[in-house]
Amino acid sequence: MPGPGPTIADIARAAEVSTATVSHALNGTGRLADGTRRRVREVAAGLGYGSRRGPRTRTLGLAVTTYAGSAWDFAGIAYFSRLLTSATSAAHAHGYALTTLPADRGGEPLWHTLAVDGMLLLDSPAGDPVLRALRARGMPLVFDGRPADPWPSDTWVDNDHASTTRDVLDHLATSGARRIALHSGYGREFYTGAVTSAYEQWCAQRGADPLVIPFDPDDGAGHAFDGAFGGPARPDAVYCVYDPGGRQALAAAARHGIRTPHDLLLVCASEDPAYARNDPPVTTVTLDPERIAVRAVSALVALIESGQAESPGQLTVEAGLRVRTSSLPPDMY
Repeated sequence: MPGPGPTIADIARAAEVSTATVSHALNGTGRLADGTRRRVREVAAGLGYGSRRGPRTRTLGLAVTTYAGSAWDFAGIAYFSRLLTSATSAAHAHGYALTTLPADRGGEPLWHTLAVDGMLLLDSPAGDPVLRALRARGMPLVFDGRPADPWPSDTWVDNDHASTTRDVLDHLATSGARRIALHSGYGREFYTGAVTSAYEQWCAQRGADPLVIPFDPDDGAGHAFDGAFGGPARPDAVYCVYDPGGRQALAAAARHGIRTPHDLLLVCASEDPAYARNDPPVTTVTLDPERIAVRAVSALVALIESGQAESPGQLTVEAGLRVRTSSLPPDMY
């Protein structure tokens, strides 16, 4: 079977430049003279870069490009592990294999030559180098989570994060919370910004001062909460945006002698079933990764096989609030 097309090394040899220059020229990065950038792109086009060669591979690719280049185990996080399982099943149902790329390979040039028919990109941040490389190839793409700068023809599957955030905050307020903190502000993907913006708007509408506590994935003891939990304006509720956040908040609360839910109401966005077994059981927000995976794979296969997106823009999957003891008034259980 013919190969997927010329590599950046092939283009570099033909254009008599370095592979780094080719990468910069194709991705629109670096400080290159306009003439050099144009010549490299002309050579690449002449060699057939970005065009399909040979039969389809019947293979889809999947990559989590938030923190691309960092060796973090996204497959160990419940959201991603559940999505990967469902995406694999959905791909198989359509007759495709699914290749999952490790996060630490996000900075490599493999994206210029990866032999797949289309890619699912999860949590693509602003300035995503993987996205730039795939766009340069004309690779069919579908996103889990809104890309930072979507093209008119792009399709992405996502939840309505603003609506979900308001639902969580309204639930906490109904349970008696008067000072709700948000545990957020770490990632650059759309999800983080959308939740934080909705939280700040909700606070502004009620004349409340927002309190955003920074999340750190390595802060297992929850020291980021120490200032808020030890101060005079201690929050009486916390909404954690990231999967480990609920455990961090509980660890900090225990250290400060704060009881949940008597002194602190808690909600965490997570797919981890361990939260339901906690004492007390923790209220969680499910983003329904299984349905997201099925819709994303179906949209990608349709794009590959028809050559155009059936429904450009966002395909919305409803999130769900699983109410448990941690966010209910003590007199309700």
